[in-house]
This record gives sequence, structure tokens and C-alpha cells, in this order.
Amino acid sequence: MIELTNKSGASVWLNETGAGIVAVIVPDREGNLSDVALGYKDASSYIGDGPCAGKIPGRFANRIALGQFSLDGKKYRLAVNNGPNHLHGGPGGFANKAWDVRSEGNTAEFSLVSPDMDEGYPGKLEVKAVYRWSDSNVLSLEITAKSDAATVINLTNHTYWNLSGEDSGSVLDHTLKLNASSWLPTDPTLVPTGEISPVKGTPMDFTSPKALGRDIHEDFDALRYGKGYDNCWVIDGWKEGKLSQVGVLSDPKSGRSLSIWSTQPGVQIYTGNWLAGSPVSKSGRSYNDYDGVAIECQNFPDAPNKPGFPSPVLRPGEVYRQIIEFRFSC
Repeated sequence: MIELTNKSGASVWLNETGAGIVAVIVPDREGNLSDVALGYKDASSYIGDGPCAGKIPGRFANRIALGQFSLDGKKYRLAVNNGPNHLHGGPGGFANKAWDVRSEGNTAEFSLVSPDMDEGYPGKLEVKAVYRWSDSNVLSLEITAKSDAATVINLTNHTYWNLSGEDSGSVLDHTLKLNASSWLPTDPTLVPTGEISPVKGTPMDFTSPKALGRDIHEDFDALRYGKGYDNCWVIDGWKEGKLSQVGVLSDPKSGRSLSIWSTQPGVQIYTGNWLAGSPVSKSGRSYNDYDGVAIECQNFPDAPNKPGFPSPVLRPGEVYRQIIEFRFSC
């Protein structure tokens, strides 16, 4: 376990399993410190957990339809581990591997080598994930990768946030604003259809701050399919390599606010619709549904099978590089 503490005493805890975020302890409006990241009591619970709490899933985060894709004329088959689809790189994916780590000051660098055909993906992939924790309570994550053969890649962080504190119950009273005027409709298995649809006039509209729970039970296909929000939004004005604001999550009770910035084209919002039955938490209980919200900056789900989506292909000689920043304030 790695601890990063800044000058104000706010801290971040990181774990070798999945290069994951275990805890983020930041002040509320009164200056009281609380842990706002969901996590488990025992370190062993992070291996193979359904929620993928805090970790970096890969080689491809989110879903690939039917566990297969074609690249340069060759078909690749992957594990089917989420209904009929492949999810988060498969059961032996990056989230369940022990990464190498070294730390200095308020920086921790995790590294992983994924061999050719690991979980069915081509190419030997070398990955680095560097976390930095600033004195202004900004947690940045820079992920880089290179491969010796053409492959597909989509990496993110899967922390569940509860800005009232990880043991405070539902996040449905948190407000969310997204810089996203479009979203990706899906089939009933949560794989995008390939359409890009406007959010205006639908429960998917977070262009103005809105409580997560305001529309979550509306009679709307996407919300029925996922028992809540489990969808990808398209970031307005995205340009490859450009860091831009994705959105802001706010908690009226504590006064904490989390501004998310990223170089990624999309963001998956998952309101913890299936958290019940998760491993015992840091507070000694299993979380309930909707006790946390994951804000996963990433490429679009099923991009290997959707030519109209941003390309997930990484070729020899290229460098995959993405940045995510979590900026805390109150």
C-alpha cells in the first residue's frame, strides 16, 4: 500500500492490485477530513471483485460486444464475462493483476507488462500509470503504453466516489454537471448501437447541474437496461491529446466538489447500480446499490467494432497517452 500526503494533511492511498485508488481523504467545508473513495476492509477483496473498485481495468475498459473484434483482417476472441459481452479486459485483466510500483514524494509509478495474447489481446503491451497528488488536492493520473504489435487499448480509473464520505449511504443527492451534449444509446446488454444522440429532452441531460437521483427511475430504455445510469457521454469539443473539463460532481451536505478533467473522448457514468453484495467495506459493511458513483474517463465502449468511434488501435512505434485529473475543492 502506498500513501501520498500533501502539506495540508489530505492524503491518497494506492494499491498494487489493479494500480488502484484505495482511499482519498480530503476536507469538507468545515475542514473535517473524510475518505470519499469506496473501498474494502481487506486487501484480498480487491482481487476479482465485481465492482472493480478504484482500479485500472484493461486491456480494454468497458464492453466489447460478444467478446470479439477484428484487427487488420484477423478475428480475435475474448472472454465473455458480462452477459454475452467482454467487460474490463476479462477475468484476468489489468484490474486483477499485481502491478510493480515505486514511489517518491507525492508520486507513485505503477508498471505492468501484458504478454502477447494476454486474455486474447494481440501484442506485448507495456503500461505505466503515474499518480501525482498535489498540495492543492489534485490527483492526476497519467497512463502510457506501447505495444510490439497492433492491438486495441482503452484504459481508465474505476473509483467510486461518495463526497459525503465512503460510509454515508446513497449518492443520489449528489449533483452532476457534464460538458456533454450527446450520449451513446445502447442495446439491452449495454453495448452502444453506434448512434450518437443529443441529451436534450431526455433523462441523460446533465448539461446543467442535476441530482443523480432526479431522473434515475424514469421510464427510459437506458435506465431500465442498467437499473440506473451506466452509459457513456461524448465530451463536447474533444480534441486528441487536449486536457479538458469533463464535469463536476458536488455534494450539498459536505460542500465538497470534484472537478474531473481528461484527454479522453468519453465518460462512462455508473451510479453503482449493482453494489449490493460487494466485499466488506472499510467501514465493515457491504455497500448498497447507489452508494457511490464511478466517473470513468475513457474511449467509447465497443470501439473496436464501431468504425465511427475514435480508434482504439495502438500500433508499434506509437505511444498511448491519456491523462485524468480529479480536482477536489470545498
